[in-house]
Amino acid sequence: MWQLLAGQSLSPSTGTDKEEQMIQQIDFVVLGQPIGKGRPRFTRQGRVFTPAKTKEYEDRIKVQAVAAMAQAQRGPTTMPCSVKIVARFEIPKSWPKYKKEAAQADKGGYKPGKPDIDNIAKAVLDACNGITFTDDSLVSRLEIEKSYAVIVPALYVTVFYDE
Repeated sequence: MWQLLAGQSLSPSTGTDKEEQMIQQIDFVVLGQPIGKGRPRFTRQGRVFTPAKTKEYEDRIKVQAVAAMAQAQRGPTTMPCSVKIVARFEIPKSWPKYKKEAAQADKGGYKPGKPDIDNIAKAVLDACNGITFTDDSLVSRLEIEKSYAVIVPALYVTVFYDE
């Protein structure tokens, strides 16, 4: 159903009219610098907790996911789905003018470094648990990109439903 080839994004393949009608998606945007999921922390008593920065960011993702689901008048799916995540980061202010212009001309371009791409995915999938899907184990395909923002840093999430 989905084509994921080198250089192509997650998008519905051309199929029968019936297949095309059954594909639905929700989109939402979380403004601000994307943050990856932090490592779990331990108290002296041995209890595990999620760092406050991670918890706050996941809460921001949840708010946007809930709003998108309400607008689409959907509940969490129990069927396999695909997720596309685009993380756009602020161009460092310390960069010289020629580097900033190159990043903007490249429409963002590839962003190396922290946060790790898998930690961004973990933060999004954990935040969407129980909202866009009943469990993140239902995500059968994941496409994620991180690059520099031309205008505003943000996290763009699309969940494709195949029901």
